[in-house]
Amino acid sequence: MNSGGIGVPLGFPLGPTSVIQVTNLSSAVTSEQMRTLFGFLGDIEELRDETQPTRFAFVEFADQNSVPRALAFNGVMFGDRPLK
Repeated sequence: MNSGGIGVPLGFPLGPTSVIQVTNLSSAVTSEQMRTLFGFLGDIEELRDETQPTRFAFVEFADQNSVPRALAFNGVMFGDRPLK
């Protein structure tokens, strides 16, 4: 897991990527709400929402240019928790 907030998952090759890891998700947040939030930043190829034991998700964008915009969401309140 990455420790600095929204970012590229550990274990992914270095270099350009279209995948981000989002942690600290509220248990009230749904996959559809995640798609809506991050869909404003670009087309989503895949969203993998892991609900147990801690809430996190992987978001894969169709375009790598969406990643820097998504990283700017670090600390933004979503549900009752700040995204990390």
